Amino acid sequence: MKIFILKIKLRANWVHSLKEKRMIVKSIVKKLQNTFNISVSEVENQDIHQMITIGISGITLSSSQSDSIKEKIINFIEDNSEAIIIEIEEDIINY
Repeated sequence: MKIFILKIKLRANWVHSLKEKRMIVKSIVKKLQNTFNISVSEVENQDIHQMITIGISGITLSSSQSDSIKEKIINFIEDNSEAIIIEIEEDIINY
C-alpha cells in the first residue's frame, strides 16, 4: 500500500479579498474530492489572499498508480482553475 502526499502552491493574482479566495479554494477542494476520492484541505497561507496552498493525500496499491493519480490531479487543477501552480511538493510513503 502506498500513501501519496502532495502540497501544491498556487497564485491567483486577480483575487482581491479573502472572501473571494475562500470561494476559489472551496471550489477546487470540492471538485478534487468528488473527482478523485482523496483528502484535500487548504494547509497554509490562509491569510494571504493571492496565495493558495492545498494539501492532498490518498492511498493506492502501487507506486505507478500513485504517480498516475498525482499527474491527473495536477492536470485537473491546471485545467479547472485560473490559478497558476508555482510549486509542488510530493512524497510517497510505503506502508
